Formats: sequence, structure tokens, C-alpha cells
Amino acid sequence: MKLLRDTWLVFGRYFGLLIHNPVWIALGVLQPLLYLILFAPLLKPIASMRGFGPGGAYNVFVPGLLVQLGMFGAAGVGFSLIAELRMGVIERLRVTPVSRVALLLGRALRDVISIVVQSLILILLALPFGLSIHPVGIVIVLALIGLIGLLTASVAYAVALAVRSEDSYAPIVFTSALPILLLSGVLLPLGLAPQWLRNIAAVNPLSYAVDAARAIFNDSLGDPSVAKGVAIMVVLSVIAVVIGARQFGRAVALSYAVDAARAIFNDSLGDPSVAKGVAIMVVLSVIAVVIGARQFGRAVA
Repeated sequence: MKLLRDTWLVFGRYFGLLIHNPVWIALGVLQPLLYLILFAPLLKPIASMRGFGPGGAYNVFVPGLLVQLGMFGAAGVGFSLIAELRMGVIERLRVTPVSRVALLLGRALRDVISIVVQSLILILLALPFGLSIHPVGIVIVLALIGLIGLLTASVAYAVALAVRSEDSYAPIVFTSALPILLLSGVLLPLGLAPQWLRNIAAVNPLSYAVDAARAIFNDSLGDPSVAKGVAIMVVLSVIAVVIGARQFGRAVALSYAVDAARAIFNDSLGDPSVAKGVAIMVVLSVIAVVIGARQFGRAVA
């Protein structure tokens, strides 16, 4: 119950910020909408080719576009976290009794809501172009995109807490996101790709999410790819949340050490941050040594 209450409190804070800036939701839909208008019509002549997949151009392209929205829509959330780290917001939250998991989940759920709303808008805008999907399928595919958003946001927050700099964060996240997207078949089905490329894509978890989304759009809810894609996203999302939550717990302790190191390099040995950083690291080191010694003792026994 405490985790749920803490998550709701953190979510309420960040969701309120989103409500006060709804323009970001519209901007998030803009790029996928341009793909829908300017790129999707190019696929119609090849929709009948072997390996393209059933359902027509839009029923193949829009699911991939939604997965792309889910990933890129959440990939940039770390920038705001880095700004809050710099302003000391995370440090103040860290000393409260709020759960570390809630600090991550509250923010990530805000991001999930934003992505799901954007995805729904994109689906509705695609209907006049020839997209067809059952209402139940819309609900299921939105849940799948929400999982992708949760996974990506959790990873993005973990990376932001680790690098703590926009200059490092941007190339890491966006450079790694591009090959993942290209090897998932979001723009063109992997059935059109050569065998060697399909073999590489088989180790990309996002490709299974794309396959699941396309099966849902074609009303093939019983297709094994749906269960497989959803299961993979659930497992990876849980792992990402755990890793992200642990990073939140470590973030403030490391920030004291960083501040102390900077003060020392600036010949400000009398700065309070030096004593504070050293004291915190000493205490944490002693605790770690005690825990490690106990584990060694148990292992030998």
C-alpha cells in the first residue's frame, strides 16, 4: 500500500506538470503524423509483395509507427531528470520516506500516459487513410505501447542518473535507439529483409513487439506472436524498473561524492561539501565492508 500511495503522489506531481503543458503531447504526435502522411503512401505499391505481410500498407505501417512513438517518445525523458539533479530536486526527494521504486514509477507512469494518449490520437488520425482495427485491438495495442514506454523511460532514467550530463546522455540514448528501431522492422516488415538481417533482428526484443502489434491490428489476437511480444515487454519492463529504482537510490549518495571531488579540484578544501562527501562515502564504505565480510563468513561456513 505504501508503494502505491507513494507512486500516486509522485505521479500526481509530474502529471500536473504535463497537464499544464499539453503542447508537448501535440508535438510528440507531429513526427509520426508526418510519417503517416508523407511516407506511408509510398508503401502501397509494395504492399502486395511477398514478405510484406497481410492487412495492407497502413495496417502494417501504423503498428510499427506506434512502437517507434513508444520508444522515441520516452527516450528523451532523461533530460528533465538531469535538470532536476542539477537543481537538487532529486536530492530533496531522496531524503523523504518516499519509496525509491515510487520515485521512478511515478515519473515513468506520467510518461506512459503521455505516450498512450499520443498513440490513440495517431490511431484515430490514421483511420481516414485506410487503417482498420477492432476496438478491442486498440485497447490491447495501447497496453503494449504503454509497456514499451515504461521500459524505455525506466532505461532512460537509469542512464540519466548514471551519466548526469546532457552531453553524455544524448549520444548514448539516441545512438543506441536507432539500430534497435531499424532492426525491429518499424518502417518496413523484416519479411522483406535478407536472411542475415533477419537473424540479427531475432535478438532484438522490440521486433517481437512490432510483430505482436501487427497481429493485433489484423485481428489475430490468438496469434502466438501477440503473447510472445507482450510477455517479453512485461519481463523487460520489470527488469528496467528494478534497475532504474536502484539508480535512484544511489543517485544522491554519488552526488555528494561528485560535489566533494569538484571542490577539492578547485582547491576549496574548506568547502562543507568536502567533509559531507567524504563522511558519507566513509559510512557507506564501512557498511559495504561489513556486509561483504558477513557474506564471506557465510560462504566459508
